[in-house]
Amino acid sequence: MPEILEAMMVIAFGAAWPASILKSWRSRTAKGKSLFFLVIVDLGYLCGIGSKIAGNRITCVIVFYIINFVMVTLDILLYVRNHRLDAAPG
Repeated sequence: MPEILEAMMVIAFGAAWPASILKSWRSRTAKGKSLFFLVIVDLGYLCGIGSKIAGNRITCVIVFYIINFVMVTLDILLYVRNHRLDAAPG
């Protein structure tokens, strides 16, 4: 039961990332985004992955941590792209 609840938590947290990524892609601006926030969230997912590995508790839940980590990393990359677009002249 604890693994199911943890998986549901990680899935719930991850449900918003596709919308955030799409907004970043379409808007082509970094305005309204916080790089600091995105990095902190990504570090949190890395800690979750590390916890599973260090505790030798590698279950299917780690897949959701990895998926969320990848999505947040993609949003960070889009932030960098959009920040450069914002700084570009004209």
